[in-house]
Amino acid sequence: QVQVVESGGGLVQPGGSLRLSCVASGTISNINAMGWFRQAPGSQRELVAGFMSGGTTRYADFTKGRFTISRLDGKNAVNIWLQMNSLKPDDTAVYYCNIDTDGHVYWGQGTQVTVSS
Repeated sequence: QVQVVESGGGLVQPGGSLRLSCVASGTISNINAMGWFRQAPGSQRELVAGFMSGGTTRYADFTKGRFTISRLDGKNAVNIWLQMNSLKPDDTAVYYCNIDTDGHVYWGQGTQVTVSS
């Protein structure tokens, strides 16, 4: 079993920054992919950034160099972060951490990011 927990969301003004954190812990091996998704009200969940199979890193076009994903693998846990700069009101959404390991996909509970003046 794998537990996924996000943190770091909040209210920020346009142009501000936030750093989201995620820790996935438990029996983790053979990670196929791990990353961040987001879902705004009335919209589908979409990829923000992630580490994909084969070692590639993918960013959604809307990040446009504003967001940076990073990762640290530990013995029994994996941490990933999402540094978000130059935030816009359109970035308002619930942000979810996701890990695909050993053929199973796990999601965190999500963390709310609100960009508003």
